[in-house]
Amino acid sequence: MNNVRRVVVKIGTGVLTTKGAIDRAILDGIASDCAALQRAGRDVVVVSSGAIALGVGVLAYPTRPKTMDALQACAAAGQGELIRLWREAFAPHGRPVAQVLLTHSDLADRKRYLNARRALAELQRRGAVAVINENDTVSVDEIAFGDNDALSAQVTNLVGAELLVMLSVAPALLDGDRRVPMVLAGDATAESFVRTETSAGGKGGMVTKVRAARTVTAIGAAAVIAEGRSPGILSRVLAGEDVGTFFGASVERLASRKHWIAHTLRSKGTLVLDDGAAKAIRAGRSLLPSGVIETRGDFGQGEAVDLVREDGVVLGRGLTVYDAAELLLIRRKKSSEIESLLGYHLGDEVVHADDLVLAT
Repeated sequence: MNNVRRVVVKIGTGVLTTKGAIDRAILDGIASDCAALQRAGRDVVVVSSGAIALGVGVLAYPTRPKTMDALQACAAAGQGELIRLWREAFAPHGRPVAQVLLTHSDLADRKRYLNARRALAELQRRGAVAVINENDTVSVDEIAFGDNDALSAQVTNLVGAELLVMLSVAPALLDGDRRVPMVLAGDATAESFVRTETSAGGKGGMVTKVRAARTVTAIGAAAVIAEGRSPGILSRVLAGEDVGTFFGASVERLASRKHWIAHTLRSKGTLVLDDGAAKAIRAGRSLLPSGVIETRGDFGQGEAVDLVREDGVVLGRGLTVYDAAELLLIRRKKSSEIESLLGYHLGDEVVHADDLVLAT
């Protein structure tokens, strides 16, 4: 923990609410902890749920609605209240607060991804606390993260944080009643301990937290799942106390761009490769058209596609230089034949090695 200079703190709705209402004491305590970390020279980014829970009260719903349009309305009404509460919580510590609303499509677009990174970096330089939430008012299935655990994992990569702390109503990942103190990179047993229930008002649960932890450890960051309603929990985590569940970082860290390809982008199609192509990409080489047996899906140039063997084994994911229609014409052909087949030439490779991430 001594090496952590930037930390993303994710707070779920269940942590922030008591009997459906925002618990100001919990929120103020977390803000105090974050401010203490900043005074110690660490950058802090907050990913906060709670907008929908607040909107339920603002719009006078008797209970949390179930229809998408009502939930989106609650998010719109509650987001302003949420950022106001965070602003008031950080005010005694002299820290300005900035609201950042994101959707999956914001981070799937490389230009917008880099724009978001630059804006967050400037906020950090000014000593401000970015409070990030999914833009639930406009999010639908194709542009949504789905839960703030997934969002927090992407934000960890976006800001280059060394640690993601997910504050939960659960004290840790549990094996029955026993706390799992540590999960090492490559240890596949953690998923077997996961319970599938979610907290009241929440969308995630332990399944999404473990998945988020796996995502950030792939870039060489660490993750902790800890009880968010425990006083001073952030300070205890950063002091190295044995609390919650610690997920160790992978030794073989993915570069930020490759992590973006593997974990942020959604696959638009599939390329089926022959044995020679499979061996070539595993050896770190680019994918050539001659090694593509079959294409599946309707994908465009520069979009993410899954790479699989004929037996269905997933080899990895990459950005394709050619679209689906072009690949139908050039698959199984030599690179030297591309121009004669298409009338133009975008490159010898279908997927360049720099834009390819192997499955673990």
